[in-house]
Amino acid sequence: MRHRREGNTPHTAAAVSAPLSALPPPGGVMEHGSVTDSTASTFSIMDEDHTLANSVRFVLNQDPRVAFCGYSIPHPADNKVNIRVQTTGDSAKDVLKDSLQDLMVMCQHVRGTLDTAVTDFRQNNPTDMNVDLNKK
Repeated sequence: MRHRREGNTPHTAAAVSAPLSALPPPGGVMEHGSVTDSTASTFSIMDEDHTLANSVRFVLNQDPRVAFCGYSIPHPADNKVNIRVQTTGDSAKDVLKDSLQDLMVMCQHVRGTLDTAVTDFRQNNPTDMNVDLNKK
């Protein structure tokens, strides 16, 4: 078993030394990054999986401010993803927030488009079926 050295270097993650009371609640986000360099951080997102992580990775990689982005699942039994973001100069936290906002807008657009298509389909294809749910 390895033990952490005492006396943290400037590049040690700030979240590592946080007391247990400072840990995020289930479903929260924790940033592991350098105290002196805000352009590179790893964000641990609880209660998420590949579905969100791959979508966030895709949107982040579309941003010209992102030099590197990737994600990992630490262990299949853990319900957590780690998203690594390295930027060309802007804060990794700000770039992640912007990308999450962009992803929300994309999802709202897809939902609106789907809802419109379903409504149009139902209006153009009325069903004349009499379904008796009580009949066995």
